[in-house]
Order: sequence, then structure tokens, then C-alpha cells
Amino acid sequence: MKEYPIAQEFLAATTMAKNPSVPKMEGAEPPAPEKAVSPGTKIIPLPEPELLPDMPVNFLEVIELRASVRQYSQVPLTIKELSYLLWCTQGVKMGLPKGASKRNVPSAGARHAFETYLFIQNVKGIKPGLYRYLAFEHALLPLKTAEEIGEAFCSCFRAQNMAKNNAVTFVWSAVPERMTYLFGSRAYRYLFLDAGHVCQNLYLAAQTVKIGVCALGAYEDDKLNEVLGLDGKNEFAIYGATAGKLQA
Repeated sequence: MKEYPIAQEFLAATTMAKNPSVPKMEGAEPPAPEKAVSPGTKIIPLPEPELLPDMPVNFLEVIELRASVRQYSQVPLTIKELSYLLWCTQGVKMGLPKGASKRNVPSAGARHAFETYLFIQNVKGIKPGLYRYLAFEHALLPLKTAEEIGEAFCSCFRAQNMAKNNAVTFVWSAVPERMTYLFGSRAYRYLFLDAGHVCQNLYLAAQTVKIGVCALGAYEDDKLNEVLGLDGKNEFAIYGATAGKLQA
């Protein structure tokens, strides 16, 4: 059987025994649960969660019909649909002490160490470009226009055609400090597990409103981090997904 020493090194370095003490136990201040926004910065409020439609669904049917969709129609998403997908994947139900929060997805220690970046191409009422989701405000922060970033962004992914032809591409970044505060080096296991929870919620939420989704894991890490303005250490891209209306 072939051995993978990198995997064994990772597992050995992230055991519980390797973390007898963590920053929280040492009295460190907890990191902020969301990246700061400069005062006065213009943000785009999204429809409030209580205004989103309450859709009865056949849960077993949603599970059975869930599938990766790689081709989308040219019908735009609505702001309300985007709001729904963001609420279901990273929506904050309640802020908790020491940088924790209750959200619509599980997270180790309620740490929720992610930021959500969106390359929007076809959402009615929102100019194409790069945005960051402000989970606590349930709003979008404009970052760059599509003209500034579009070509460079799409070129980061192996499936470039899929990245170019969708309504919105989600990219979740990890801020390890939020998780290592409570778990030390073992946090890196939880970051990747938590990313899967978020993407699965996107799949299931999208299925209920006839939106297709395909997870994206094949991308050039350094290039994508650079395009998003991340340093690759204190914050790095961890997972992505495309989304768009289903073809008739």
C-alpha cells in the first residue's frame, strides 16, 4: 500500500496530545469573528432573513436530487435568492462571547473561521464584481469591479469555463487564528471539515430554489489568494463553488 508521508505528518502534528495548551487557556484575547470594515464604507444591505420566503420542501427529495451542476442558464439570480443562499451558508443567528457565533452551519467550538467572497456576474440589481459577505450585518461589501478582476479571478480555476459562465462564484477563506484560539494546531483539521459543512448547505439550499451548484477545489492557491488580496497564511482560500439558474 502506498504511503503518503505528508498526510501522516499532518495527522501527527494535529493530535490532541500536541495541544496541551491553547491561546484561550493562556489568557489571550479572542480574535474578531469578522474582518473589520472602515467606518463610512458603503455596503449593500441584503433582504433580511425574516423576509425570505418560507419554502416547504420534501427533505428526502432534496437529498436525493442534490447533484453537481456545471452548466447554467443565462437567467439572473435575484438579490433575494443570493440573500437566501448566503443566509443558509454563513448567516449569523446569534453572536456569542469571545468571538464565537451561532450560525446555520455547524463549526467546531462555534468558531466559524470563514470569510465569504463572491465573484458576482449575473445577479439582478448588483453590479458584476468581487464582494465580501458581511455575515453579522447580512450585507455585501464591494471590493473590485468585474473589469478589474474578472479575467484574473477566473484563470485561477482549473474549470475556467465554468468559472466564467455562472451567476456567482463563492470562495470561502479561512482565518486560522479564529480556530487556533480554541484548538491550537488541531484547528487545521476542523477548518477543512467546516468548509465541507458550508458547501453542503449551499448545495441543499440551492436545490430548494432550483439553483445549480458545483463545488470548486481545483484552483491555484497562491494565485487565488493574491487575486482576493489574502496573504495565504493569516487568511487563505479553502474552498469554492459556482452557482447559477438551472437550464430548462
